[in-house]
Amino acid sequence: MTSLDILEHLEENCCVMRYTTAGQLWNIISPREFVDFSYTVGYKDGLLSCGISLDWSEKRPEFVRGYNHPCGWFCVPLKDNSDQSVLTGYIQTDLRGIIPQSAVDTAMASTLINFYGDLRKAL
Repeated sequence: MTSLDILEHLEENCCVMRYTTAGQLWNIISPREFVDFSYTVGYKDGLLSCGISLDWSEKRPEFVRGYNHPCGWFCVPLKDNSDQSVLTGYIQTDLRGIIPQSAVDTAMASTLINFYGDLRKAL
C-alpha cells in the first residue's frame, strides 16, 4: 500500500477510503487504486473491520481501479498475553485489467508478505 485517504466520513465507524498500491513485477502489473466502504468496530477487546469496493466516479488515469469483494480483518488479543494479538484477514481482490494469472499469484503473495512485514515494523 502506498497511500490511504479518507474520502468521506459517513458516520461513526463508517467511511469511504481510497488506497493505492505500487506497480509490481517491474510494472508488469500497473499501480492500482481501490475505493472501499469500510466499517470498523470493537470486537472482543480487539477490532473487526469489514469492507467492500464501491463504484466511485472520480478515477485517476495513472491507476487501474481494482475491486474488493466483501472482506474483513479481525484483530483479537491473545488470551495468554494481551500485549499480543492475532490478525486474521479475509480478502477477495479482483485486480482487474489484463494480467496473466501467474503474475497475479506472484504479486499477491509478495504484496501480502510485505504488508504484514510493514505492519509489524509499524507496530
